[in-house]
Amino acid sequence: MKKAFVNPIDPDKITENPHSLEYAHHAGSALIKPEDQGKIKGRALSAMEHQTDIQLDQIYEQMQLLAAQAKKLHDRKLISEFIYLAEIRFEPLINHTYHLYKNDNGSFSLSLIAPNQWNNPKKQDEFQATVKLLADHTWDILDKSESFDLK
Repeated sequence: MKKAFVNPIDPDKITENPHSLEYAHHAGSALIKPEDQGKIKGRALSAMEHQTDIQLDQIYEQMQLLAAQAKKLHDRKLISEFIYLAEIRFEPLINHTYHLYKNDNGSFSLSLIAPNQWNNPKKQDEFQATVKLLADHTWDILDKSESFDLK
C-alpha cells in the first residue's frame, strides 16, 4: 500500500496568486528589497522644497515688477493731475517734451522752454520737472528737481 503524500510546506505559507506576494516566492524571482522610507521621503521633501522655492522666487520677482509698474503708473497719474491744474498757455502735443515751473506766487506753469534755454536766468521760475505727454494724455516724468514732490 502506498503512503498518502503529505506536503511538508505549511499551507499558510503558500498562495494561489504568487504575483501578489510582497516577497520573492521562488529562487528565480526578482530581488525585492525593502526601501528605506525615511530616505525616500527625505529626497522627495528636498526636491519639493527646491521646486517650490524656485516658483516662489519667480512669483516674488513678478510681484516686484508689478509693484514697480504700479508705482510708475501712480506717479504718472499724480503728475498728470498736477500738470492739468497748472497754467498752460498752449496746446500740448502727444510725444512732445515740456517743462514744469513753480512761479513766485506758488502756482505752477507748463512751458516749452527748458531750464538751460532761458536768456535771463534771474527771471526764470523754479524748475520742477521735464515731462512728456503720452498718447493716453498722462504725463511721463523724464527729469525732476530734488525739491519737487508730487504729494
